[in-house]
Amino acid sequence: MRGETSPAPIYEGSDGVIAWMLDGPDADYVVPLPDPGEAKRAILDTFTKAYSAEYQSQALIDLARRLRERIPDLATVASVLIRTSHHTHDVIGTGAEDPQKMDPDATRETLDHSIMYIMAVALEDGTWHHERSYAPERAHRPSTVELWHKISTVEDAEWTRRYHATDPAEQAFGGRVEITLSDGTVVADELAVADAHPLGAAPFARADYIAKFRTLADGIVAADEQERFLDLAGRVAELTPDEVRGLTLTVPPERLPDSGPGGIF
Repeated sequence: MRGETSPAPIYEGSDGVIAWMLDGPDADYVVPLPDPGEAKRAILDTFTKAYSAEYQSQALIDLARRLRERIPDLATVASVLIRTSHHTHDVIGTGAEDPQKMDPDATRETLDHSIMYIMAVALEDGTWHHERSYAPERAHRPSTVELWHKISTVEDAEWTRRYHATDPAEQAFGGRVEITLSDGTVVADELAVADAHPLGAAPFARADYIAKFRTLADGIVAADEQERFLDLAGRVAELTPDEVRGLTLTVPPERLPDSGPGGIF
């Protein structure tokens, strides 16, 4: 665990791996496996991530982008309530009772696990960026902090049910957002799945995945190395053993940190 500076699924909250392992000798955790001959593509049905943020925030970022168009002046927001699943409320919401999730000095990884922060930034910016949205100066912006601290979450039984549903058509990781303005007006909307989800408004296609890869690799991985990797990834079904070993990326030494904490992290 050396090097950790923030929450991680291994120990965070009641859904953490450690919590499940220490839940007594009769505890069980069911992991569904594909039937014989079934295509192993379940992850593509659920976990597409357009944004570099906690998965439970994907639909809520899209919802924030939609809601902001209905609020001309965010300074008039009195409160924001997010009705969502137990997991979202308890792990990345106010149900976690973690003051760091409301702290501008929190680490990037903690901000990634604060739906209150993510909602505030998405409402203000109408987008999400893997670096700029987490920048210290972004987290300390007075208008952001003010809006951020007006946001809270609550568990909703129906969203919890849908979170645990096994039918892809029912399974949902979103929620309902109710924004109360200073004059008492309530602006509300809900979104079950992110736009990038296969059942969403703009399902990710191959071009979208490649664009996200290029965005994240820009300035870190050389252009020719990006092309080499994409070429291999595009031919993965026909690769030789030696080519499979090339399914990794080499980063120039000057882009690597001078030192690290050691250990598995």
